[in-house]
Amino acid sequence: MFGWFGGPGLNSTGQFFEEGLGFRPGRRHGLLAGLGEAGGGLLLAFGLLTPLGAAAVISVMVVAVFSVPIQKGFFVHNGGYEYNLVLAVAALDLSFIGSGSISIDALQLP
Repeated sequence: MFGWFGGPGLNSTGQFFEEGLGFRPGRRHGLLAGLGEAGGGLLLAFGLLTPLGAAAVISVMVVAVFSVPIQKGFFVHNGGYEYNLVLAVAALDLSFIGSGSISIDALQLP
């Protein structure tokens, strides 16, 4: 999202969203997708507001499945949607079973 670690950055991502996927305005959609992935992933990793984090990840991954790789089939080595689907199902699983006993959600405040 920010071009860290050799990534394309928000401007290039926005250009891809607009020209490649048809999401207009592309930069705004790219920012929201990045925030949904990063924010939802952090919430899930820390076990904080797990249902909200799961909803963010699921929504971004469902759009990812249906906007890019669904025409390429299932397997990721052909550019398919396998990985995006696995992330969505894992987030759905966490939303059903909860974040566990060592999460921030499970802390007992006095």
